[in-house]
Amino acid sequence: MQRIVPNLWFDGNAQEAVEFYASAFPNGEIISTEYYPKTAEEGLADFQKNLAGKVLTIEFRLGDLEFVAVNAGPEFKPNASISIMVNFDPSRDAQARENLDNLWGKLIDGGKALIEIGEHPFSKRYGWVQDKYGFTWQLILTNPDGEPRPQMIPSLLFGGTAQNRAEEAINFYTKLFSDAKLGTFVPYPEDHLPVKKGSVMFADFMLAEQWFAAMDSAVEQSFSFNEALSLSVACKDQAEIDALWSKLSTVPEAEQCGWCKDAYGVSWQIVPDNMQELMKRPDAFKKLMAMKKLVIADF
Repeated sequence: MQRIVPNLWFDGNAQEAVEFYASAFPNGEIISTEYYPKTAEEGLADFQKNLAGKVLTIEFRLGDLEFVAVNAGPEFKPNASISIMVNFDPSRDAQARENLDNLWGKLIDGGKALIEIGEHPFSKRYGWVQDKYGFTWQLILTNPDGEPRPQMIPSLLFGGTAQNRAEEAINFYTKLFSDAKLGTFVPYPEDHLPVKKGSVMFADFMLAEQWFAAMDSAVEQSFSFNEALSLSVACKDQAEIDALWSKLSTVPEAEQCGWCKDAYGVSWQIVPDNMQELMKRPDAFKKLMAMKKLVIADF
């Protein structure tokens, strides 16, 4: 079971976006769809009236990573602070470069390049693209001589208000999970404003048997983390929910329906691993909307 799931926030067009991703990525798959209640009596809030009976969330898989699309409103706009790194490994795929270029062509259609695709010091083929929905993807031809990594890795860019805090955040996150471990760690070699010497040029680390990457931005950024891409964590019981919530939630006004925000601005959803079963109980949606930290017994 994948415990940490990237959640992508959409402004009413989640179904269209998921259908696009599932067709664009090799082995893309739509897993399940949940819907908003149809009436206030079922728990629908006033600000959700335009979404009555429509898609609420869609669970889908791209390659080896599961995602959830949240169908909501215009409150949060995606940016490059959290991207998905897509590894194309020639040792596993004889057509890795061709498949990389094919995916780039689909993602750039209606989007834009943040780093143009081409040869770079760290890869013979790499590009960073923002798709037509605003989410960003780093496509990289992996060095087959390196340590194996999964195809899809969420990548955190520490810029704006979180500039030069990548190493601090990695150390914090890896203490949250008993099975966490560090992988690659490459610091910046010289002072280069806004980066300080020793800040993270690239690092990766494992949480709950999943790989993540992090880096400090090498240029000034006007954006930082927000709720447009959050990370949900499935917890086995209330004790685990309580423990993670106490360490991750640092912004009281961001607490709602199991969502919280950490000291670096990253948004998390701390949920029980049987959330789908709980949401089938009577008045579950209404109870969910009234909660901040989720309390399993209150469902």
